[in-house]
Amino acid sequence: VRLQTQPKPQPGQPPLYSGTFDCFRKTLVGEGVRGLYRGMAAPIVGVTPMFAVCFFGFGLGKRLQQRKPDDVLTYPQLFAAGMLSGVFTTVIMAPGERIKCLLQIQAATGETKYSGSLDCAKQLYREAGIRGVYKGTVLTLMRDVPASGMYFMTYEWLKNTLTPEGKSVSELSVPRILFAGGLAGIFNWAVAIPPDVLKSRFQTAPPGKYPNGFRDVLRELIREEGVASLYKGFTAVMIRAFPANAACFLGFEVAMKFLNWVAPGL
Repeated sequence: VRLQTQPKPQPGQPPLYSGTFDCFRKTLVGEGVRGLYRGMAAPIVGVTPMFAVCFFGFGLGKRLQQRKPDDVLTYPQLFAAGMLSGVFTTVIMAPGERIKCLLQIQAATGETKYSGSLDCAKQLYREAGIRGVYKGTVLTLMRDVPASGMYFMTYEWLKNTLTPEGKSVSELSVPRILFAGGLAGIFNWAVAIPPDVLKSRFQTAPPGKYPNGFRDVLRELIREEGVASLYKGFTAVMIRAFPANAACFLGFEVAMKFLNWVAPGL
């Protein structure tokens, strides 16, 4: 978020952060380890229901396209099912993303308007109602719908590819699940980064700065910083994407096996 929203430098001046590791170093020096986790309370509160809804949406998307429970879906159908999961998660994701981005920017600029996630949510609601809390929802949809489609389709494709001949996908080893999940996360973010940059800029902008929404953000970014600006934060996102999503899918697979063992008919 800090890389994506850093202010444009004055002529002759270097940017606030030269890259991912410079941003990491300056945050650590200026704010300590806690600075690396600024604004994380809202996403942490939302992450469990978000992933529950995400995987539920994917399962529902698959069932809606199956005539029989054992029908094997094509990869475009898996992509469509993943897109549905992105619609479901936006309801939970949008407010958390808005609060996280504002707290990240506040810490970087040194201005203290919000004392924490709850105070930020209260102030946003008081200033602009529920629309203030959900600012950037359309851009969150634009990020999560296609990215979730790519996420789940890639994971299913990799699972099938990595399954040894004569074996079932359900017998896939832990290292292969981790690899498939991590790579799916990278594919997910390769699609998600441009709308994520637009979302972060829009959600942290002063009220009224972008009256036409993402179109104004996109025009300003390309005009002032070029097309490459749509991939700001690429390195940071990719460093996070593989281990985070490898762990996510491993957790899902273990949970499903446990639930099928405890309540096979559920």
